[in-house]
This record gives sequence, C-alpha cells and structure tokens, in this order.
Amino acid sequence: MAWLAAAVGFVMLFWQPLATLGRDWWTDPESTHGLLLFPLALYLAWRAGLRVDVAAQPGPGAALLVAAVGLRWLSGLAAELFTLRLSMLAALAGLVVFTWGARQLRHWWLPASLLVLSIPIPAVLLGSLALPLQLEASRLGAWLLAARQVPVQLAGNVIQLPGHSLFVTEACSGLRSLTALIALGLLLGGLGLRTVWLRVLLVATAIPVALTLNACRIFGTGFLVYFVDGRFGDGFLHVTQGWALFVPAFVILATLARGLERLER
Repeated sequence: MAWLAAAVGFVMLFWQPLATLGRDWWTDPESTHGLLLFPLALYLAWRAGLRVDVAAQPGPGAALLVAAVGLRWLSGLAAELFTLRLSMLAALAGLVVFTWGARQLRHWWLPASLLVLSIPIPAVLLGSLALPLQLEASRLGAWLLAARQVPVQLAGNVIQLPGHSLFVTEACSGLRSLTALIALGLLLGGLGLRTVWLRVLLVATAIPVALTLNACRIFGTGFLVYFVDGRFGDGFLHVTQGWALFVPAFVILATLARGLERLER
C-alpha cells in the first residue's frame, strides 16, 4: 500500500513534466536520445540491483522530497520545463534515499547520470552552446577544405565555395553528437572502469571527438559538393553523412575505453 500510494502521488504531482518530456522525446529531433537513454537507465538500475548493506534514511530522504516538491512548485509558477523535470528526478532520488539510503543512490550513479542526460537542454543554454560549436566546427571544416586545395572562404558559420554556400546551422553544431558521445563515454566507463579519474578522462575525450567528428562532416560535405554534386549539401545525403561518421567516433571511444581497462588492470 505504501508503494502504491507513493506511485500514485508521484504520477499526480509530476504528470506535467512526464507528459511533456515524453512528447519532446517523440517529436523533437534534438531530444530523441531520451527514447534510448530512459529504458537503458531502467535496465541498468535493475541489473545493478540492491546493495546488501542498504539502510533506509527517512530523514534525508524526506528532506530531499520536500526540496523536490518545492522546486516543482516554483518551476510550475515560472513555467520552466528544465527545472520542472529536474525536480522529478530529485523526487526519485529522495524516494531512493528514503527507502534504501544514500549508498543505494550512489550504487545507481550510472543510470541516474543517463536519466539526467535524457532531459533536453533548455533553449537558452542550447543557443549559448550551439553558436561557439558552430563557429569552431566551421573554422576546422574550412581549414580541412583549404588543406585539400579546395577554394574556400569562411564568413562566420557560412563556408563559401565556388558556386555554392554551405551554412553550418545549429543542427550541424555537433551538440547532438556531443550528447550521444558523452552518454556512450559514461556507459563504457561505468561498465568497464572502476577508477573515477579514468571514467572522467573517457567522458572528457568525447568533447574533442565530437568536435573533430563534426569538422570532418563539414569537410566531407564541402568536398563532395565541390567535386561531385551540390545535392550532397542538403537532404537525405547530408543526413546520411552525419550518421556514417558516428561509426568511427564510437570506435574511437570504445578503443580508448578498452585501452584504459588494460591500463587499470
């Protein structure tokens, strides 16, 4: 009865962030990674199971629950979706601490981290992060094109080629690939490594890998547009290039994770 009451209360209190989160996962291309990360986090939590030395901590758990409910109320007044969804995760953490203690919450750090990554980045922060990534990816892509004797002129995030202009949009900033690679780094580090600093190193490597991946995508698009056909700059062919470059990025991270495992042993 206690579990049923907690579940009903949780759904009633957090139905709005739950519904909007599911809608964004299904309809927003920048948020679809949540459809993979959420069930994966649940599976990893089930796979890790409960610690043998769990001990309920009603006091800290109740305090965390009260703070989460307060954050949910304030976020509802401000109509701020990101903190509204964070309050839902904070309430889940409070329930875990209340029932099994903080040790169990630390035991589930990997699925908890994946759940946090599944929450879409707020629009204000998304714009602040995307623009520097757009400019840096454009600069690296133009440099690679010039290194291959392709006549190119860079103006901000617009790459001018003879007869063509490549506009590096927010969707091409690499932010989506960065989120995916950070999640992959967390997953590989959490499952294969035991040392905290090696896990941090693996996740940090995802940043230059994602930036290089996007620069190579821009270079490949410009190269094909200039030497083959202008249709490679948009549509299905452009999207296919982005997906194809994920394969070497995943291979790089997996190889690094394997090397760090050997170093750890």
